[in-house]
Amino acid sequence: MHKTLITATALTGLFASPLLAETIGVSIPAATHGWAGALNYHAERTIERLEAANPDLDFVLTTTSGPSQQVSDIEDMVATRNIDALVVLPFESEPLTAPIQRVADGGVWVTVVDRGLAQEGIEDLYVAGDNDSFGRTAGTYFAENLDDGAKVVVMRGIASEVDNERVAGFEAALEGSGIEVLAMDHGNWNRDTAFGLMQDYLSRFPEIDAVWAADDDMAVGALAAIEQAGRTGEMIVVGGAGMKEMVARIRDNDTTVPVDVTYPPAMISTAIEMTALGVSGAAPVSGEFIIASELITADNAEDFYFEDSPY
Repeated sequence: MHKTLITATALTGLFASPLLAETIGVSIPAATHGWAGALNYHAERTIERLEAANPDLDFVLTTTSGPSQQVSDIEDMVATRNIDALVVLPFESEPLTAPIQRVADGGVWVTVVDRGLAQEGIEDLYVAGDNDSFGRTAGTYFAENLDDGAKVVVMRGIASEVDNERVAGFEAALEGSGIEVLAMDHGNWNRDTAFGLMQDYLSRFPEIDAVWAADDDMAVGALAAIEQAGRTGEMIVVGGAGMKEMVARIRDNDTTVPVDVTYPPAMISTAIEMTALGVSGAAPVSGEFIIASELITADNAEDFYFEDSPY
C-alpha cells in the first residue's frame, strides 16, 4: 500500500506538466457486477481528469460483455483511431492473448490490468492486485481461525490467470492445516451464479464451516442462499475486494462475515496514469506494479469503508 501512495504522489507532480499528444485506448469489462462497476467508475473519472489537464491527450474507452466483442473493439481502436497505447483488462486471458500480441507487434504500447495474459512478456506494463496474496490472505485466516478438520467450500471466479493465482495462494496457505475443501467450482464473479452454486453446496453438504468466495459479489450471492436456506449461523463467509456492503458487515461485527480481503478497483486509474507517462516518455514506468492485499477486520474496517463509493 505504501508503494501505491508514493507512486500516486509522483504521478500528480508529473501531470502538472503537459504530456505529448497521444491517443490511448482503454478496453475493460462492462459493469456487470459490483467490482466491474467500480472499475468503470474509476476509469471514466480518471480519463475525464487527464483529458482536462492535458488537452492533447485523447482517450477511447470501450466496455465489453465478452471476449469476442473485446477483440473487435481493440481491432477497431487500432484501425480507426490509430492508438498509441492500449490499456486492457482482458475479459478472459486465453482468447485475448493472440490479439493483444498483434497489437503489441504493431508498435502500440500495451498495459495489461488485473488478468494476466496466457503468455508472458507481451505487455510493456502490468498493473494488478497481488492475486496470490489475495488467496493466501484468506487461506491464512482460515488456517489460523478454523479448527482442524473444518469443512470449506470454494467459489472460484472466471477461468483466468487471476483466478488460478488466487486459488493457488489459497491452497498453499491451507497446506498442513487439516482443513478439508469439500468442493471448488466457478461462480464467475457473479452474485446470481454464486447464489445457485451455494444452493447446490448447501444441498450436497449437511456440514459446512466456511465459504471462501474469491470476490465479494459471489460472497453476497452465497450469503443470500445461506439465509434463504435457514442455515445462517452455521458457517462464516469470507470474500474479497472490499465491497462496502461487506466492510459494513465487518464493521458492525456480523459474525457471519468476520473479515474481507482488499483488491482495489481503482487500480485502473493507476494503470491509465502510468500508461500516459510511459507512452509519452515522461517517466520510465515499464515492468510490473503489484498492489498487495490486506485483511479487513473489525479493528480496521472503518479505514476501508467509503460511503460514496459505487462499490
